[in-house]
Amino acid sequence: MPHTRVATLVAHVDERLSRLDLPASPPQLYEPVRYILSGGGKRLRPVLLLLTAEALGAQPEEAMPAALAVEVFHNFTLVHDDIMDKAAQRRGRATVHRVWDESTAILVGDAMMGLSYDLLSQATGGDLGAMLRVYNGMVARLCEGQALDMAFEQTDDVSVGDYLRMIEGKTAALLECCFEIGAVVAGADAETRALLVRAGRELGRAFQIQDDLLDLTAKSPGWGKTIGGDLIEGKKAYLLLCALERTSDDLVNRGEANPEDAAFFRRILSEGGLPQEHVVEAARRMERIGVLAHAQRTVAKHTTDGREALEAALPPSESASLLLGLVEQMGRRSV
Repeated sequence: MPHTRVATLVAHVDERLSRLDLPASPPQLYEPVRYILSGGGKRLRPVLLLLTAEALGAQPEEAMPAALAVEVFHNFTLVHDDIMDKAAQRRGRATVHRVWDESTAILVGDAMMGLSYDLLSQATGGDLGAMLRVYNGMVARLCEGQALDMAFEQTDDVSVGDYLRMIEGKTAALLECCFEIGAVVAGADAETRALLVRAGRELGRAFQIQDDLLDLTAKSPGWGKTIGGDLIEGKKAYLLLCALERTSDDLVNRGEANPEDAAFFRRILSEGGLPQEHVVEAARRMERIGVLAHAQRTVAKHTTDGREALEAALPPSESASLLLGLVEQMGRRSV
């Protein structure tokens, strides 16, 4: 169960999003914006920003506009991601491009990007110029990460290292931004900001690898996605790339990897995906060659490294303790 204080922050973010002063016209633009912002979610990113700012001495209201900005921006990326992924549902509801159409969804995303900048400009604490530099850097890195992810679809020559560099943009950049902007709002020094950037990078890696792991191993009905969906789609995510590295030609030739495993995982690439009825077999093979255990250890390591960076950056306080508790929950999440 979430801590009462965290639940209060989430409720406050939801309430402020519902009160955004959005125009009524044209309804074809602003009704979809209201739709996506009312779709719920964990509100993890704004809560991380708010707790970071509080832990460093800022008042919640000083950080709230920036927290709303990152949440609006995050939801904008989901609208466009859903178009690129041809996703039919998001958080149990039809995606924007399914309820309306793709052209509308593209325009809605653009409007939300602008709205996020407007919200950021309303922050009353910290140096707005510094916040904008952090924010602009995040936007560029996230787009770069998405571009790399798309490029991976066109080549089989993708390493685990390539994948980690991609998620440092696509996943970690926004977490880094939340921590660092929280620090900027509070007027923190450069050393503190650097530690928080490191925390965001480590936790971004942990979050994405855990997501990839849950894609194959989730047991909770709250997961809400097809088990093994990444493999079914032939996506070059962390587990498959690790399996390919552990069954490389060199290892097979040295007798250190099973050629049947090697052939099985290579077929996923060559055939553009895995039949759903073979997902259980893929999980069994990955478990046998140590991929699942390795992924779990990797999540734990990045979570620990992120926590240590946070502990070094933040003085002891209730807000810091709550933030560290959230980090632990991120590393252990099952949905």
